[in-house]
Amino acid sequence: MPLGNREGGQGEEPRARKPPARVVQSRAGVGRESGNPLKGDRPFEAESAVDEAKTNAMKRYGGGARAMIALALLTVACAALSFFLGPANIDPGALWHGLISGDGLPGVIAREIRVPRTGLALIVGAALGASGAALQGLFRNPLASPDVTGVTSCAGLGAVIALYFGFATATPALLPAFAILGALGSALLLYALSRAGAGVMALVLAGVAISSLAVALTALALSFASNPYAMSEMVLWMMGSLKDHTISDLTFAAPLVVIGIVLLMTAARGLDALTLGEEAARSLGIDVAGIRGRVVIGVALATGAATAAAGAVSFVGLVVPHLLRPFFGFRPSRLILPSALGGALLVTASDVLVRSIDPGEQLRLGVVTALLGAPFFFWLILKLRREA
Repeated sequence: MPLGNREGGQGEEPRARKPPARVVQSRAGVGRESGNPLKGDRPFEAESAVDEAKTNAMKRYGGGARAMIALALLTVACAALSFFLGPANIDPGALWHGLISGDGLPGVIAREIRVPRTGLALIVGAALGASGAALQGLFRNPLASPDVTGVTSCAGLGAVIALYFGFATATPALLPAFAILGALGSALLLYALSRAGAGVMALVLAGVAISSLAVALTALALSFASNPYAMSEMVLWMMGSLKDHTISDLTFAAPLVVIGIVLLMTAARGLDALTLGEEAARSLGIDVAGIRGRVVIGVALATGAATAAAGAVSFVGLVVPHLLRPFFGFRPSRLILPSALGGALLVTASDVLVRSIDPGEQLRLGVVTALLGAPFFFWLILKLRREA
């Protein structure tokens, strides 16, 4: 049947036309048809924003996971190199067999010399790296670290006091105990200054003053030391070294460092909230005093045990968090554990460098880390000055 014309001829009634579909624009600029024109583009924009946030989060998580795996593999490789490196001309296979079986000279060297040294390098580096990341989050200060704030120097002073008065000879457990007390005193003093409203530069200057006082008291103890053996031991604490340590040193320091790092990890979420300020953190239900207490005690335990085992190893807690932030972000909760791994890698690599450059080991570990960290510290100060 022929259709009627538009002027009103007879024929079939024209079908109702469907309203034209609107094209809405997303944030990315891609058009899409909207079946319901009354909804507008806001629901789609919200959906697009959520998808974009999820994508970015997945990218960050994936990048951080890959960086974490790479960091762990590098740490394991450096630890293996540290274990197999030494003055004794022993085949690596024989050394590995001696580690497992404990038989013969390879077993003695593997278990009594190589394992304690490599294990202490990992433990000391992990303690200093994690403590540096936690202190920077607590004080909201990029220059905070165990050595810059005087925590390491005060821990060394505590160890020197235990050696000077013979407490460590009578009871070996008092050596790390005094080191932990020294680190705790310095951390508590800086914590009080930060609560009083001290700024970035004031905290750095206070840390320099605390460190200078601790070094002066250590030098005073050296000047009046009547026992040459005690004097040489105190010099070792000041320079930092992993030489001539036993498995008992490792088994004593490792649990304290692990407990300290666990305390720092439990405070990580609270440190994220503290980056917004104390009032904002309290409004989110964060126990600010509890978070600070855990960080101070965790840093004191980890740094005190590490200093009691290896002496003053400088700048690890300052350098490592700054090197890892481009890969893991600025949140303390994402940075403490990678900083522990990065610190272990840095101290182990520095110890390998010491043994490679000077097999007689007149060069000390603390000297190498200071030579690496001091220029980085100056560069960081200049960078912060330019950004201010």
